[in-house]
Amino acid sequence: MRRTIVRYVCLCITMVLIRVAPRVKKRFPTLQRLVEAGLLTDSERTIIAKMDERFPRPSKHWMPIVWAASIVTRARKEGLIRDDFAVKTLIDQLNSLRDSASILLKYDTITIPLVYTQVVTLAVYSYCAANILASQWFESSDEGKDQALDVYFPFFSTLQFFFYMGWLKVAEVLINPFGEDDEDFEVNWMIDENLKGCYMIVDEMHHEHPELMKDQYWDEVFPNELPGAEEFHEQHPEASTSKLEIPEAEAHLTSKLPPKIIVDDMVRANNQRLKKEFFCC
Repeated sequence: MRRTIVRYVCLCITMVLIRVAPRVKKRFPTLQRLVEAGLLTDSERTIIAKMDERFPRPSKHWMPIVWAASIVTRARKEGLIRDDFAVKTLIDQLNSLRDSASILLKYDTITIPLVYTQVVTLAVYSYCAANILASQWFESSDEGKDQALDVYFPFFSTLQFFFYMGWLKVAEVLINPFGEDDEDFEVNWMIDENLKGCYMIVDEMHHEHPELMKDQYWDEVFPNELPGAEEFHEQHPEASTSKLEIPEAEAHLTSKLPPKIIVDDMVRANNQRLKKEFFCC
């Protein structure tokens, strides 16, 4: 059950990345490739395929999460989960993962309009071309004047070119962080590492821990300074108001509540006033 639940979680993440990342789409173009990779079984592929035939447009990434939640409920009924609080924690985490996957799909479907990117690209290239022409030096042709040739290197124009073109290239990369550029996320590596890590947690390390032993600071309760700290000579951080001294004249007095006797007198006087107003009316 543990291995199946984490496999369903990894399957959900992979199905979402198939829809948003070209690299993952090329690696898993069909459901059969997911079966060959061990993320899906033949029976599960048949269920998803039938659902695709009935509802071809919506994404089916939520189906593995539903299966995982059903396994958690079954484990509780069979007594494999001790209390309902643990069941609630597992279901909440599964729902959180499903919500995050849905948000990622929404960000992928609602993209930046193409005309925005075209306008920005055209504006940057046009400005750089016009700036190159405007920054050129020229020789005066007026007669009777000293022809002083002012030749200089367009330093600031060159900086503007690098800044604007650099920002444009960064914006092009940030449009789709799941693309195929070198700076994009290594989504295929993430899929492999997620599956390996999940299997190690639920199988190799389940209910296992090193032998319980007393640590080296058992008798001291806590160490005053760890070994090697004297080499760096770092000062202990202080709070913002640790060295703030407030004179007594500037200190604001804290309002104190009146004694209980005064409070009782105030309540009694208020009740008498209300009685008089009531009888007068």
